[in-house]
Amino acid sequence: MDSVTPARRSEIMGRVRSRHTKPEMTIRRMVHAMGYRYRLHAKDLPGKPDLVFRIRKKVVFVHGCFWHRHAGCALARLPKSRQEFWLPKLEANRQRDMKNESALRDAGWGVLTIWECELSDISRLKTKIKEFLDA
Repeated sequence: MDSVTPARRSEIMGRVRSRHTKPEMTIRRMVHAMGYRYRLHAKDLPGKPDLVFRIRKKVVFVHGCFWHRHAGCALARLPKSRQEFWLPKLEANRQRDMKNESALRDAGWGVLTIWECELSDISRLKTKIKEFLDA
């Protein structure tokens, strides 16, 4: 059973953003401080990547573990209520992500996905980003 009313749940879910999320803003500030410059949410690329490095032909997606079904992550748990709604919705997100990543790779783009849970180790994340962008 949900602990809030349907109207309140709708209000809460309506506030979930797809762009400029807290994890995305953290990554953007970190990458900028590392000296890299990028564009945001390129509409001409599959999946509208969060950060686009056109000269390097690389993109970065910043995914929430829940919304994008991060395999093996505790943050990717399914809600206990309305699983018949949530499972297909979240699985469709995961399938769309795989399709977009494949299309980008086929077009010659390098793709890096940063998961929300990876923000717990900033120094490791900086190394991962630097290796990806400088390769």
